Amino acid sequence: MKRLSSQWTFFYKRMFPVIWFGFIALFVLLPWTNRRQTQGMPLPVFIVPVVMAVFGYLLFRRLLFDLVDEVWDDGHALIVRNGGVEQRIPLQTIINVGFSTMTRPERVTLRLREPGPLGADVTFMPPARFMPFTRNPIIDELIERVDRARRAH
Repeated sequence: MKRLSSQWTFFYKRMFPVIWFGFIALFVLLPWTNRRQTQGMPLPVFIVPVVMAVFGYLLFRRLLFDLVDEVWDDGHALIVRNGGVEQRIPLQTIINVGFSTMTRPERVTLRLREPGPLGADVTFMPPARFMPFTRNPIIDELIERVDRARRAH
């Protein structure tokens, strides 16, 4: 089986939000450790971290939290894992393969004919490449294989 999803998914999905919110918490809590400065702290010192936390949460919810953990190519089907859930998706049941090259991380969304345990849309990160603004050859191959599978079925 060939892995279609990035090995960086765990970092982006689990670790990066922890680091983001950890730095925000550190930024808010550090002034409170020195009690003499707390009385004279300007209001933006507390407003900016709240805005950053809300912005970060909304951005992560839109770009990271819906990513599945792993996608494996098993010939005529894809094996998708997210948490403790595993779903086998035959290629002919994929309606559309959408991709975005202008976001970081890149995203691939598979629209399924019928929703499964992971929903009607399955989104994952393809492996990282060093060719920005170009189409991912792995995804181009997947699109062609899905098209062939639908025509043959």
